[in-house]
Amino acid sequence: MPASTDTRSPAVIRIFGRAGSPMAYAIRDFLHRSDVPFEWTQLTTDEDARAQAEVAHLHDPRLPVCIFSDGSRLEAPTIRQITEKLGWFLGASQSEYDLAIYGAGPAGLSAAVYASSDGLRTVLIERSAIGGQAGSSSKIENYLGFPKGISGADLAERAKEQACRFGTEILIAREGVRGELQPGKVIGHLSDGGKIISRATVCATGVDYAHLRLPRADEFTGAGLYYGAGASEASLTAGEHVFVVGGGNSAGQAALHFAAFASWVTVVVRGDSLSGSLSRYLVDRILATDNVEVLTCTEVTALDGDDKLGGIVLTDNATGQQRAICTQWLFVCIGAVPRTEWAPEIGVMRDEGGYILTGPDLLCNGRLPASWPLDRNPYYLESSVPGLFAIGDVRHGAVKRCASAVGEGAMVVAFVHRFLAEG
Repeated sequence: MPASTDTRSPAVIRIFGRAGSPMAYAIRDFLHRSDVPFEWTQLTTDEDARAQAEVAHLHDPRLPVCIFSDGSRLEAPTIRQITEKLGWFLGASQSEYDLAIYGAGPAGLSAAVYASSDGLRTVLIERSAIGGQAGSSSKIENYLGFPKGISGADLAERAKEQACRFGTEILIAREGVRGELQPGKVIGHLSDGGKIISRATVCATGVDYAHLRLPRADEFTGAGLYYGAGASEASLTAGEHVFVVGGGNSAGQAALHFAAFASWVTVVVRGDSLSGSLSRYLVDRILATDNVEVLTCTEVTALDGDDKLGGIVLTDNATGQQRAICTQWLFVCIGAVPRTEWAPEIGVMRDEGGYILTGPDLLCNGRLPASWPLDRNPYYLESSVPGLFAIGDVRHGAVKRCASAVGEGAMVVAFVHRFLAEG
């Protein structure tokens, strides 16, 4: 199969692997969202594997193989190994920071820009790629100041550069897994054993897409079943029938992006229309695109395939009628699961969905929670733990818009200053 190339600029990394490899997908997705140009070569035979990747056969555990511009080679690399090779995996330079921000989506990046520009010693910790869910979007068209739209990866890269220019330290491929409270500071324990000490903390960890609760869903994840907009995979769908599940803006943007490559795109929506959950401009675009269809009142109810996805079953919720359809491309953009598993251990209050309660939402019948230790009320974006703030999609009541996330990132820095001034 001919190489499929990311055409933004000359490739920094060449990737060789087989179709349906979750590891290869994870690498492509990370590089695309990180705005790193790459070239993907899909190996289809043992001869291809030996000649092009210099491995024994198509199912060699050394695949995928990454070749970097300096000629060096990584076999079956982890994302961390790739970040190390790119020179991105850095340790914290300071023993303590004024502000630690967890999550580098639009909200976290915005907070980093404004905090650093105000002179706060700021560190930004991101478990995966810069940009969060927005970073996987093929085009954001309703963000102020970009009348022709901008890709999520491009917007995130610009924000990252801006934050770094003001002095933000960014730690990539790190994840906060546990918090610890000490007088006047919060200690964030990272998955790699490191820790970050800060006087104030902002949680901007966002949400994950809800997963399909179907037999074999885990088996096919990254091998035909993908969660999110899948912008890195669009060029690989030429001539294929792609299915996108979801009725929100992410699903709509994904469908339109795939339509430029795939022969046919089907949007599967559980509700009776798109108009209740999708921006009007996206509804109009979808209806006007010849190779996009919308199936309402419909769900994916079964998955089929061998070592990768080969087909799905669609069920019409109105009639109960089922259809089996062959496809190797299923992208799921439904629901949201906030990343707040760490919160109860340190007393951060959440709503029934797991979203962090902040400011006025902490009050019950006008009364503060019994655990609140200060004489003042919590600031608007402050959690039930003084000095720990929540912004963006992870926060209860947040407006699910890129612009509002950026606004909360700017706003939270003002409250951080107030908190720090309290001593």
